[in-house]
Formats: sequence, structure tokens, C-alpha cells
Amino acid sequence: MIPKFLKKRIFKAPVVDNVTDTTQTSDHTKVATTTYTKAPISQLYRKISGQVLDVAVKPKLLGELPEFDADDQMLTFYVLQDYSRSNSILIDLQTQEYKLPPALVGVKDSIHHIDENASIIFLHHPKAKDHQLSPRLSRLVAASLQYPDLQIRLVPVSILWGRAPEKEDSLFKLLMTDNWEDPSITKQLFNIGVMGRDTFVQFHPAQNLRTIIHDSLHDGLEEPEETEQSLDFANSAMTSDSEDSVDADNAVTDNKDNRHALVPVADANRELVRSLQQQLNVYLDKQRASMLGPDLSDRRNLVDKLVYSPAIKHAVESEATATGITEREARSVAKGYANEMVNDYSYPIIRIFDRFLTWLWTQLYDGVEVHHFERVRELAMDYEIIYVPCHRSHVDYLLLSYVIYKRGLSIPYVAAGDNLDVPVLGPFLRGAVAFFIRRSFRGNALYTAVLREYMHSLITRKTPIEYFIEGGRSRSGRLLPPKMGMIAMTVHSQLRQTNKPVVFIPTYIGYERIMEGGTYVGELKGKPKESESLLGLLKVSRKIERIFGNVHLSFGTPLHLSDFMQKFDVPADSLPADRTDTPLDDKASAMVDNIGIKIMQNINKAAVVNPVSLLSLVLLSAPKAALDEDICREQIALYQSIARQMPYSEDTVITDMSPQHIIDYGIKLKLIERIPHILGDIIQVAEKQAALLSYFRNNILHVFILLSFLAALVARNGRIKRSRLDGIVSQLYPFLQSELFLHYPAHGLTETLNQKIENMLSHGLIVELDDDLLSVPDANSSCYQQLEVLATPVGQSLERYFMTLALLAQQGSGNLTAEEVVDLCHLLGQRLSVLYADDIPDFFDRSLFLSFVNALLRLDYLQKNEETGVLTFDKRIDDIAHHAKYVLSPDMMQILQQVSSLDEEAIIHAITEISDKKQRKFGRKR
Repeated sequence: MIPKFLKKRIFKAPVVDNVTDTTQTSDHTKVATTTYTKAPISQLYRKISGQVLDVAVKPKLLGELPEFDADDQMLTFYVLQDYSRSNSILIDLQTQEYKLPPALVGVKDSIHHIDENASIIFLHHPKAKDHQLSPRLSRLVAASLQYPDLQIRLVPVSILWGRAPEKEDSLFKLLMTDNWEDPSITKQLFNIGVMGRDTFVQFHPAQNLRTIIHDSLHDGLEEPEETEQSLDFANSAMTSDSEDSVDADNAVTDNKDNRHALVPVADANRELVRSLQQQLNVYLDKQRASMLGPDLSDRRNLVDKLVYSPAIKHAVESEATATGITEREARSVAKGYANEMVNDYSYPIIRIFDRFLTWLWTQLYDGVEVHHFERVRELAMDYEIIYVPCHRSHVDYLLLSYVIYKRGLSIPYVAAGDNLDVPVLGPFLRGAVAFFIRRSFRGNALYTAVLREYMHSLITRKTPIEYFIEGGRSRSGRLLPPKMGMIAMTVHSQLRQTNKPVVFIPTYIGYERIMEGGTYVGELKGKPKESESLLGLLKVSRKIERIFGNVHLSFGTPLHLSDFMQKFDVPADSLPADRTDTPLDDKASAMVDNIGIKIMQNINKAAVVNPVSLLSLVLLSAPKAALDEDICREQIALYQSIARQMPYSEDTVITDMSPQHIIDYGIKLKLIERIPHILGDIIQVAEKQAALLSYFRNNILHVFILLSFLAALVARNGRIKRSRLDGIVSQLYPFLQSELFLHYPAHGLTETLNQKIENMLSHGLIVELDDDLLSVPDANSSCYQQLEVLATPVGQSLERYFMTLALLAQQGSGNLTAEEVVDLCHLLGQRLSVLYADDIPDFFDRSLFLSFVNALLRLDYLQKNEETGVLTFDKRIDDIAHHAKYVLSPDMMQILQQVSSLDEEAIIHAITEISDKKQRKFGRKR
């Protein structure tokens, strides 16, 4: 920080006409005058050196290149922390390769007396002393203060010779990892010879020097005085063509105005340059930390630190007291738990994965498309990043880490289920920063304490973390209800000790084909889940030659923990720092639940409507999953248009592929097929692909669900008043919101519905008549056919709701528990799907029935007896079911009534069979 009185000296300083060349200031602080290069680098030298370096070093570019306006007149300078000749030449080669302003070419501007032999600013120099400043930066600051029209951009640059985080107490730290000290000649030669093929360069966003100066000078000043006056520094300092020019801090006062002493002005200038240099240093330090991650302890030391921490010592004492074993035995158990979960970071394994995954993605996918990553990069320096992606496939672990690593940020530590800790694969994943946790550890206080303390150690060490709050992979393509355990541990850590502020990054992952697709459908239909094993890994490898289309990653709107703490009035540092067993109070627990829901909503807001999901939504809504090709194209174009006209969210991405290309693309992936016909080709779902396509349809169902609901109400009734439509949607919306994590708030739903109705009116899907009446278009029009297709997707959700309500009504209040209702509905759904719904697996998904029952409980339509778990309800259940007739056809309602009609004997038999099956499953797990 620049002291306020020095800032005012800068503003009040008179213009100086004459200068003298001195090198000593009042406090004996110098500007470094030693040359970075003892002579100007000749073109021949640069050419030869560049050619040599180009052979030995193959740098990889991280992040995005800065974008410059080709017509602007700004001077460009690159800012590096450490001086080295190899760094200079490397940056020069990179600027030439990417058509950026050259780094080792002189910068001359006679109007503003700028004459520099290169456009690189080194913040550190091996011959500079502790209090010396960058000469080139000093001269540029001086020129900027003297000439208000001078515009200079600074481009900070990070160069990493290898990306291995440093090992604490490593004997080879200086040679084997990139570090924070100025590289010696030996180090440079080692870097070039050994790490040259593992070198990374990142150009950070350009910064305007004048803006930085302005911000530094005005920080803390309410009314800066005489800001139009600038300081005139020594002409020789500004026109020098090498870094051994005169001290830019020295100037003499104007002969006409001697009101202000020389020393305070020089002090102010020196403090300004020092402040700017410190800002740039801190910025590059943070960038480097975000790219490399924290220093590492070896695994054995990390486990020991964990087990002997004050929090675990207390947990060990409690475990010994509770179980009657000795503290030594309890500590041994705790150490065993720590060894189960702690990762074993290995940079060689990271490099192996980098090469392997680069090859694998080219074999599996046509491309990996990434959206909104810039928002992560902006936060990485100053925040503890918690990545919370949806969970579609085992590929998620590798894909997200790969994308983050390739874009220049440090790999997050991934919480993985211990089912993946299998021979061969487990050690590799552990070396690639996976830490394994048990799928269930309820009631195991010591294991919980060790896991909480490990999470706390990661967060306090500012380690990025990734976990899947759904708990497991979605088998249906919808988001699963969030499990709050890992979020609660994150909050618990932050309330024990405030570190970097925590931010959650909801991340959407979407596939166009998925390796586990066939397995998912089988598991939904009741087949036992296959355990992960080496054999299973080999089976998956057989699919590598298949084409899986593109994969899409979209980083949603970040969620700041501090915002939730303020909203729920949860104070920081409110838990003991040396305990893991302090429970969260009611406000903190409510905050955790709200964070979980908001994460899921933001994942869905970041959805990518890709060609396969859009095609699935269209064809599965058609009778027999087939459409005339012309009609199919029109329906795809309609969905694209209505989604763009009123986006689900600003983060939602809609494919820009044309409808015809989407159809051709689906045929290429062998998901659909074209049936030639003399009256026009027909597009239909390929054999045995309908169940799989329902998975991809469900990925984006939330984007179109309200439009589908409105379309169904109008289509099934022919005409309906807006007020009636609003009432029905408003009563059923909470259940759709709970199932699909819709982000529209209930209190503003009417306005949202009106906007969607206007969208449908503008596309001719519905017609507005007098008296606030909405009607279907002409029955023979293409718009009517499009309305019928659009109305279909919401049907299956409403069918599940009505079937559940019919079961409750038939069995009566006070006869079934919540678990029994969910289990029976799950059985009925399976039967309905096989008999009437073309074997679509949505009715096989138990979590959908659980979500609906939980919503009924949350909204107080159902009440649960705390002792027996039995559900009670009143006639409001019938009121909800009554709305079904406005959406479902009479035939479907009759089918649902028949399917849900079970006599007492059938109920008892079904519940007994389900209970026995659960017992057998539980026994196998144990």
C-alpha cells in the first residue's frame, strides 16, 4: 500500500523541466540499474538461440490467448517474474507463433520518449538487491505519469518447466519441480534438457498500466487534489535503450515552484513503483499456485499428521471410551481409515494419464466441447474451488480433471467411491489425486472424524476438490436427489477455520453416447449392479473403437458459501477448530440443504441441448418413435427456436447444428435410422435404442417441461382459460420442480408462464381467443401436430404422480409407510412400463417416486408418524389427483387406476418380497 501522504505528493508534484542523473535516494533505496542483457540481443543471436531452443523445448499453451485490437496504438509489454535468457527466448518464440506483438523486438515511441530494447519486464533479477525495483517498469510508470495520452498494456506471463507441485522437504525439490526462486544457469540447462517437453506457457489477460496506476493512487483517497498535474521524470530514464539506464526515481524540482521537496516526490514515485511491482508479483504468484496447487507432503507423513492432529486425538479417545479398546488400538484403526482414503499424488502418473486420455478422447469422441470455463479461471486465484458436477459415467472423473488440467489449473482432488479401489485401476486413480471413501459409513463415528479431518486438511491447504453430490451415477439421465454429506463436511471445515473463501462450481456433463448405457437400462429393470473389477475394465476397453459423438462440459454459475452464510445468518469460525464432532446447528443444516438444491438447479441451468438429446426429445414424443423426415426437421427447428427465444437460463447452450445435420448425425451414431419411402422418408429410433435415447432426452427434459405442460393442457382440452391453466400448473409445479430441479421460483411462476405462453403464441402453437381463452390451432395444420408432439414429454411425470396418488387413495390414510409407498409404486411402474409404455425405463427409476413422496411430505400433503412411519393425509390428495383429467387421456387414467388397484393380500405379498430382497442385498454388501 502507498501511504496516503505520499499519494498526495504525487498529485501535487510540479512539472520538472531539468533533471540530473543520480542513483541515491533519501533512504538509500535504488532502482536496479544492472542490465538484463549486457548488450542488445542481435537478430542473429536471437535466431540461433531460438532455433536451438525450438528443438529442445516444445511448450504447451495453457488457457486462452489475450485478444488485442489490431487498430489500437497501445504498447505491449510482457511481465515475467524471474529473469532467465531461456525464458526470454521462449516468450519470443511463443509471441511469434501466435502472432502476438514480439517480445524481443525494441519498442520505440519518440513522441512519449519510449525507447526499450525489448518488451519484457522482469520483476526479479538475480543481481537485484532486496530493495531494488524493476528499471523498465519504473521508466514505463514515469512515462505514463508524464503523458496522459500514453497507453501501455501489460501482459503477465507464467512459464512452468513441469507442472509437478513441490514436495515438502524433498531433497530434489530444486531440480525436479518448478519453484519460486530465480533459476540459475544449471537450473535453466536442466529445465531445457529434462523438462523441455513438459513446459507450459500461459498468457494472462492484459492489464492497462494507466488503470493500475490510477487504482493504486486513488486507493483510500476521497478527493485527490490536482490530478491533472503529472510528475516529470528524468529524460534519460525514459529514453534509455537498455536496462542499465539512470535511476528513474531521481528528479529535481521546478525552479519556478519550490513548494514541494524533492525527497517526498521521489519517495512517492518509488512507493508507487514498488506497489505496482508487488501487485504484479502477487498476481503471478496466485496464478502459479492455481496452476500447480499446494506443496505436497508424502503420503506417510500426511497420514501421520492426520492421525495425530488434535481433532483425531479427541476422536480416538472417544472411540476408545465408547468401544472399550485402548487408545493405541483406536489410533491404529484411525490410521487404517486414513490409509484407505488418502491419495498418493504422483506427477509421473498425471503425465501418463495426460497422454493416455489425449489418445482416448480422440478414439472415443469427435470432440470435447467446454463452455463457461472463464468463470472458473477468474475465481481460481482467490477462492477455494469445489467442483460439484453431475454424475453420468465413470468417465466423468477423468474427463473433468483432464479439461481443468489442459486449461492451466491444478487438478482437483476427487472424492471417489471405494468401489473403484480395485487392483491396477485403484492405485492409478489414487496417484491421479483420487481419494477413496466408503459408500456408507453411517454410525461409524471414528471413520466420519477421519474423513472430516482429511477434508479439512485439504481445504486449509487451499486444495481444489471435486465431489459428486448425487452419490452415484444417474441411471435415468435425470439428476438424482443430492446427498448433503460432502457439502456438510465442507461447511463444517469452513466454520472451524476460515481460509480462502469457498465457492462451489456446479458443472454439467452431457454425452451423446455413453459406455454404460446398456448396463444402466438393465440395472433400472432390476438386474443386479455389476461390481467394478479389472475384468469390467477390460470389457469397457473393447468399446474404445466405437464412436461416441461429442461430450459437453458446461461450468455453471458459481455459488459462494459466504452468500449463503449471510442469508442464513451463520457466523464464520463458529465451531471449535480442534473438534470434528461438533454438530451443525439448525440454521447451518438448513443452509447445507439449500446449497445442495441450488447446486442441482445451477447444474441444470448450465445444460447443453446437444443434437442427440434434442433428437431424442423429438422422436420419443412421436407415436411409435417415428416421424416423417420433413416433420422431424420442422419439430427440431421449432424446439431450437423456442429455446433460443426464451432461454431456460443464460448459461444454457443450444446446439447450432441445422436440423438436417442433426438427423444425419444421429444416423451416423447409429441411434436412429432412415426408412426410405416413396411418399417421403421416415426417421425412426433404431432397434433397441429407445431406452437409451430416453436417457439423453432426460438430460434436457427440464428445459422444455413447462412448455410441454402448457401444451398438454391446451391440447387435451381444446380450449382453456388462462386463469384455469395458471391454477393447475401452480399446484403441480412444486412436484415438477422437485423432480427436475427447476430454477423458476414459485412466487414468480405466473409471470414465467405468461412469457412461455407468449412464446408459444408467437410460434403459432396455440391461439388466443376472446375472454382470456387459449385454444389449439386448426387440427389439420402443421402447428397442431407440433403442439401434440410438444405436449407428450410431461405425460410420464404426471402419470407417475397420478398412479402414486391413486395408490394412496385406494389404500387409505394411515395404512402405509413412506418406504412402502415408494416400493409399491416402483413395482407398479415396472409393470406399467412393460405392459403399456414400450419398456421405457423411466417407470423403473425408484428415485422418481421417492422424490414425489418427499415433495408431498415437504408440502404437508402427507404427514408421517415419527414413531411408526405411517403416512396420513386428507382430501387434498384427491384435489391434486383431480387435475390429472386436464392432462391425461381417459384411457390412460383408467389404465393407471387398474394398475394401482391392489387388494390386501397382494400388498402383503409385495411388501414381503421387497423386504426379503433388501435383506439379501444387504447381506451381500456386508
